[in-house]
Amino acid sequence: MIRFPRFAPLAALVLLAGCTAIGGPKQEVSIYAPETGIQADPAWPSVDWQLTIGAPDTHALLDSQRIAVRPTPDRLQTYKGARWADTAPEMVQLALVEAFEDSGRIQAVSRWGAGRGDFGLYSDLRAFETIYEGGTPKVVVEIQARLVKHRGSGGLVAARRFRTEVAPAGADIEPVVAAFGEALAGINADIVGWALVEGERSLSEPAEESAGK
Repeated sequence: MIRFPRFAPLAALVLLAGCTAIGGPKQEVSIYAPETGIQADPAWPSVDWQLTIGAPDTHALLDSQRIAVRPTPDRLQTYKGARWADTAPEMVQLALVEAFEDSGRIQAVSRWGAGRGDFGLYSDLRAFETIYEGGTPKVVVEIQARLVKHRGSGGLVAARRFRTEVAPAGADIEPVVAAFGEALAGINADIVGWALVEGERSLSEPAEESAGK
């Protein structure tokens, strides 16, 4: 997995030269990693439990490094000559881990496989693409999140769908990538606050009540 410094420019750019055949023409591919840092909300609770975050499930096109664009509602394509640094689910998972760390409100957070926390955050990545409406692009990120308790009797704590739309400053790939960063940062902040509140609430309520949320 490619990791860029947290204080790198908003869109990190690497040019890769690849040959289609020996002696053939080289094609440059730009690799992007949007900045997704968040600011903690003073209203968020501080918690003493640990959280494990799984990589989101999604469909085949988003489960890749290709940057998706939907020019019409029924057509899903990708930007030519541009790639994400990781697959979209891996980017979302890493950004969520860093968002919880940046919040300063949780004892420990890790990706699934690196340990088992008191709670698990699992999700489906329903949209991570640029959509054109009336010739104007907008970046859409939509995540269906589920918070599950691992300690005690376990079970579902809460589930919620999060969606963020950001209009890029232009149709070129650079402002589009910047809009992805803004959208992902916004949706991550919403998920962090929601998970912290719901996790704390589940620990103070009877198991049968919290499981029904």
